[in-house]
Amino acid sequence: MSRIAVFGAGYVGLVTGACLAELGHDVAVRDIVAEKIDALRRGEVPIFEPGLEELLARNAERLRYTLDVAEALEGADFVYVCVDTPPLYSGDADLSRVWTVVDELPYDTRATIVMKSTVPVGTGEKVRSALDGRGLATVGYVSNPEFTAEGTAVRDFMEPDRIVVGAFVESDGDAVEALHGGIDAPVVRADVNSAEMIKLAANAFLMTRVSFVNEIANVCELVGADVQRVAEGVGLDHRLGKHFLRAGIGWGGSCFPKDSLALKQLAANSGYHFQLLSAVIEVNELQKRRVVQKLQKHLGKLRGMRVALLGLAFKPNTDDMREAPSLVLASRLNAEGAEVRGWDPIARPEIPGVKLYDTPLAAVTGADAAVIVTEWPELADIAREEIRAAMRHPLIIDGRNLLDPARVRRSGFAYEGIGRAVSPLDVLPETPDRELDVSK
Repeated sequence: MSRIAVFGAGYVGLVTGACLAELGHDVAVRDIVAEKIDALRRGEVPIFEPGLEELLARNAERLRYTLDVAEALEGADFVYVCVDTPPLYSGDADLSRVWTVVDELPYDTRATIVMKSTVPVGTGEKVRSALDGRGLATVGYVSNPEFTAEGTAVRDFMEPDRIVVGAFVESDGDAVEALHGGIDAPVVRADVNSAEMIKLAANAFLMTRVSFVNEIANVCELVGADVQRVAEGVGLDHRLGKHFLRAGIGWGGSCFPKDSLALKQLAANSGYHFQLLSAVIEVNELQKRRVVQKLQKHLGKLRGMRVALLGLAFKPNTDDMREAPSLVLASRLNAEGAEVRGWDPIARPEIPGVKLYDTPLAAVTGADAAVIVTEWPELADIAREEIRAAMRHPLIIDGRNLLDPARVRRSGFAYEGIGRAVSPLDVLPETPDRELDVSK
């Protein structure tokens, strides 16, 4: 078994370290945040990821945590780079953390660098050149992109669709492939540039599918079709498949937004205008704002209205708020003068203008509308009598098509999803104190 130094104790680094330890390797996880390392040493996991805490505890004897570069690299055969690469204002990926790791490597380094961070195509060649310039030409370099999704990251690592290994030297690729012994999955061997592109292309295609089905959903609303049935019929085509054909209010998170911008900018820097990806990004941004239009259709002007956002994290089974649609919705509702409330079972973010509540019932009490932003399972039975009675107006905007429209309507709620056929029953009844304008 090998000794591995993992640089970065975030979502990717901790899952990578824990899973490599599960495969029998000795792993040192290094980070620059003292509070994070101290917490890990105490057995506390600083992020929420299903199964990760148990995995770290089970492999505690093969895992250690440090702030010190030399301690992390002691006896290491491989250095996994698992730092974040956020977008710059230009849209390019910020590789400053990647370069910090590379620059910190001592001149007697013999370990092979394994790039797990998502980086632009050509990064490996630049790192290789920098290493050569420092007299570290013997240090190997392998691109081993991650395909883990938050909420299912442990399973995605241990039961992947594929393992991608791109290397300058064949033997380096062989060594990294061998680290995954015990995992039954196809291995794609490639040059470094192609391995880097595989990650970006995969995410770009998934984003395209999401934006495509959201565009179809918007047309469905205009012509009276149901996007759920449409997606089912399309997804059964063996050439297409059903994955990522679920209409909603758009994607967020740490990967899709930054990777879409990074690929678009990579193309632009290379002299190519990526028209399709530009449209995909635009559709996603507009989709988040369509919820406000739906609220205005039912409630008229939103000034003084109370709107409960149910689910704040960008997806279920994570506490990650990066690029979460809830942030855009909260900002837009605040701009319209609405009183915004929020609930999430895991995430407890500080969002300007949003008051957090501990339960969905508390969040919707006295509210004029409830918006399902994240499809947490706790919201599957939100259309119940207790909730209806607590709301000032029983209106549910289902941003994830989590609920059955007919059942929700039978329960006395006005309901509107994304791309679901709109029924006259969706119009709110008049109330004694005011007449709602549903024409907007």
